[in-house]
Amino acid sequence: MPSRQPHPDQALLLDNQLCFALYSASLAMTRLYKPLLEALGLTYPQYLALLVLWERDGLMVSELGERLFLDSGTLTPLLKRLETAGLIARIRDTADERRVHITLTAAGRKLKARAAGIPACVLAASRCPVPELVSLTQQIQLLRDRLTA
Repeated sequence: MPSRQPHPDQALLLDNQLCFALYSASLAMTRLYKPLLEALGLTYPQYLALLVLWERDGLMVSELGERLFLDSGTLTPLLKRLETAGLIARIRDTADERRVHITLTAAGRKLKARAAGIPACVLAASRCPVPELVSLTQQIQLLRDRLTA
């Protein structure tokens, strides 16, 4: 049985656009995180960088950029602000000065405990069961991987 193609007019309806569903969901998620992160003195991109560093401290800037899908032009100012806030240190590699390692400071490690309640707040706001959120996250990651392949 051949698959039915949507009518061209249906294909151009805003509510039928996957890109818009992802975009508007991203905006809603960012609005949810804003007050939670303001209490920690962080922006959303700074929080994402810290999540990666809490997982694996001492990464090179390039590794952090790969993990976050950010280029160095976007990442460098973000890291400078985290360093000014006393949450990270940027250390040049002694063998190759082009390589810069990012390490958490004591304050950066301590902030992890204060951030620990954020996932529960997001879970409660989503009103979704955990298995549904896990599945949705995996589907979106798969889509991202296919789009970037």
